[in-house]
Parts: sequence; structure tokens; C-alpha cells
Amino acid sequence: MKIKLFGTRGSIAAPMGNAAYIEKIQEILERCIDNHITSKEQIPEFINFLPNHLKYTAGGDTTCIYLQSKSGKHYMVDCGTGGRVLGDELMKTEFGKGKGEMEFFITHTHWDHIQGIPFFKPIYIPGNKLNFRSPYPDLENRLVAQQVKEFFPMPFHATASTKTFQTLEKGQVLEFSDGMRISFHPLKHPGGSYAYKFEEDGKVFIFATDAEYTGNDIDLVKEISPFFKNADILVLDCQYTLDESFTKFDWGHTSYTMGVNCATIWNVKTLVMTHHEPAYNDRKVFEILDEAIEHKRNLGGSPLEILLAREGMVIEL
Repeated sequence: MKIKLFGTRGSIAAPMGNAAYIEKIQEILERCIDNHITSKEQIPEFINFLPNHLKYTAGGDTTCIYLQSKSGKHYMVDCGTGGRVLGDELMKTEFGKGKGEMEFFITHTHWDHIQGIPFFKPIYIPGNKLNFRSPYPDLENRLVAQQVKEFFPMPFHATASTKTFQTLEKGQVLEFSDGMRISFHPLKHPGGSYAYKFEEDGKVFIFATDAEYTGNDIDLVKEISPFFKNADILVLDCQYTLDESFTKFDWGHTSYTMGVNCATIWNVKTLVMTHHEPAYNDRKVFEILDEAIEHKRNLGGSPLEILLAREGMVIEL
């Protein structure tokens, strides 16, 4: 399967402002001078060795994940503001011709996970089919409510695509014609949220955002271990620093230290930290990655690989 991240920011979109942009340029230029860059030919290697916070941006769009199976079937988890960009990409495919079908899974309906739906262009194209699936029996009503006339000019059901809704039952496992198996598990979050597990050809990808686990939840973390155990890739909510998490109990998000602890307990192969705090700039977010890697070392002996979720990141299993 192929996974692409179209939104990695948490809570609210956080586009880079002018001050942050200029700060990046200034630091890059200072490093350019220090490294005596005098020709265009030196630039690619110079960029390659820049620190991560200068070489990349974590991105400002809210949660949206796209998956494609080996046979080419389309899957999607959530549609935050990153869904606009995904929609634009899909319009270059069969979705632009009204011949696309999307299996659309919703973790929960807080704004940052559904606010991209009105801007997801394939939803407006007649002939496209969107199959919404979640454990919420009233999901259709929730999405309709987001687009009533007081909040958006186009009602949800006035969009021209065909839409279906399936309420997932506890313990249910979906098996699709391409061989993809999808299961789900509840997470600890105000109002509820669900993790989704995608399995294809023995490989396991799990997306688990908007989850709060603290040191007091170790027994719960171990209890839910069977769902997460031995995943190849786990994209997990790691929004806060440890210190900030102490001031935000019951806000519904996990610190990077506890995220690493969870992934270690679950024997995950690769942890991808996501749902970045909107108040953190790229320097801060990439510092958290370094601190998470150091925390893993301090735990001793874990082979866990830790990555930072970035908009546009592609993962292949």
C-alpha cells in the first residue's frame, strides 16, 4: 500500500506567516555564507545538509490521509484542510472525470478533521462515489450540519457526487475486493475518536490521531495493545511536549514522550508523530523529533524508528 499525508497539523490550520518565513530565509543565508557557497552547482548539496527545520516544513494543514492499495483502490481517512490539496491531486485522475470511488473513513467529527470536505473538489463531480464509513450512526447528519446555509453556501447533499454511509459495528472487520482489511478501535479523546488499521499482504498501517494517553494510562495502553501490536507503521498523535501535556490534561492529545512509550510497549516498527501543535513553528516541531529519539535511547534497546509527519510525506509498505 502507498500512504500519503496531506495534513499533519492539529486543532486548527497554521500556515507559515511572514515572520517565520523570513526567519528561515535569514538562517539559510547565514549558513550559506558560513559554508562559502559561491556557485549554483553547490546549492543541491548545501540544501541536503541543512537541518530538518530549514530543509522541510511540517506543514500547516489539518488532518487528511490518503492510501492506495496495490490494485489502485482509493482510501481516505479524515478530511481536514489537507483534503483540499488531496482533492486537487485526485482531480487529475479518474475523479476529475466523474469515474472515481473513494472509501472514506472518519476518526471523529471535530472541525479539524472534517472542515476540508466542502473544499474537496471530487465531491462536486457527478459520477464520483464517496463511501463514508465510521462507527458514528449520525455521521451523515453531522456532515450535513457543517454545510447548512448559515455556515457554507453549498449544502452537503447539493454536491453532485453519490454518497453512501455505513455505520461500523464494534469488532467489525471490513474486507475489500482488493484484499485490504480494515479494522478500528476507540481512542481516549473528548467526544470519542477511532484508530483505523489497514492490512495488506501482511503489512500493517495504523492511523491513530486525537488520543490522550498519560503516565496514568499505562494499564489502558497495555490493555489495547493487541490492536496496535507489531504494526509496521503507526501514525500517532504526539501533539505536546511533556511539560505542556501536564497543563493540558483532558484536552485529548498525547505528549511525544508518551507516544514513544506507547509505540515501544506495542512493539511498533516505525512511529510517525503527527497532529502537531499549531503554536509550534518548524524549529520547535523538529526539536520534538530529536527529543523523542533521545527519549527512545533512554528507554534502552528499542529498535523503534521515529519519524516526523510532514505534509506530502509518502510511505510505502
